[in-house]
Amino acid sequence: MKTDLLNIETITEYDDMLGVETLHPQVSVIDLSKAKPMHHLRHTFSFYVIFLKDEKNCDLIYGRQRYDYQKGSVICLAPGQVIGIEDTGEEFQPQGYALCFHPDLVRGTNLGRSIKEYTFFSYEVNEALHLSERERHTFIDCLMNIQEELQHSIDRLSKRLIANHIELLLNYCLRFYERQFITRQNANRDILTRFERFLNLYFADENAMQKGLPTVKYCAAELCLSPNYFGDLIKKETGKTALEYIQDKIIDIAKERLLLPDHSISEVAYQLGFQYPQHFTRVFKKATGMTPHEYRKQPE
Repeated sequence: MKTDLLNIETITEYDDMLGVETLHPQVSVIDLSKAKPMHHLRHTFSFYVIFLKDEKNCDLIYGRQRYDYQKGSVICLAPGQVIGIEDTGEEFQPQGYALCFHPDLVRGTNLGRSIKEYTFFSYEVNEALHLSERERHTFIDCLMNIQEELQHSIDRLSKRLIANHIELLLNYCLRFYERQFITRQNANRDILTRFERFLNLYFADENAMQKGLPTVKYCAAELCLSPNYFGDLIKKETGKTALEYIQDKIIDIAKERLLLPDHSISEVAYQLGFQYPQHFTRVFKKATGMTPHEYRKQPE
């Protein structure tokens, strides 16, 4: 079984692999059902790729995790992300669509300036977007608009119009993810409950003293989520960023411990994971308007 990792540098190279025509060196809309049969492989891209996967019950490995996705899954990849499964020796016919666009295409455009706002490019595959039939039609309509523009001879407005169409598609993905967050509220609340429990346990023993303040990335990893998906989920559920949520938890625990006379302020700071008591004092004062010493001296 081969485990070699292939880096696909250009869109033309990817089009050639699939046996489809390249209409533009920096962007391609691919009907995967018209591509030639392929072998599985693990690979990275040097450009953005959005897949609408129409295979049923197909395995995909992203990083170290295997994901069984269903028809109508959308997977968004930023340059450099590893995806695919090992070559089994069998050929398969891909189904669905792919939109590929190079960072150079959107450089200097509105989309280029806002591309980092589309945080789903850094989601894990098991955090894929699952489209309803109506959403799927909207998604494909956007792809067809991009394809139609690619059929047009290149002129001074081509880059702007193509970027605008891609931006529209990405905005629809944002809307569909908003819907998915809402329809999965029960699952999201379970994650929020697990997050709260994790923080309570983290500060209940000596984890914080040994490992320091918990970061968003660390918490997300403990919950088996990507940092961006985790952050977006917490923001949607609580109205706070994940960092704000963590900081609020730290302040709540700090208030409780400051009222225990047998702990000095420095001890409380170290117990919470602060490397320096002065840092704790600054964070506490910013959140409460008073220093830990002033809080402790308040009349009961």
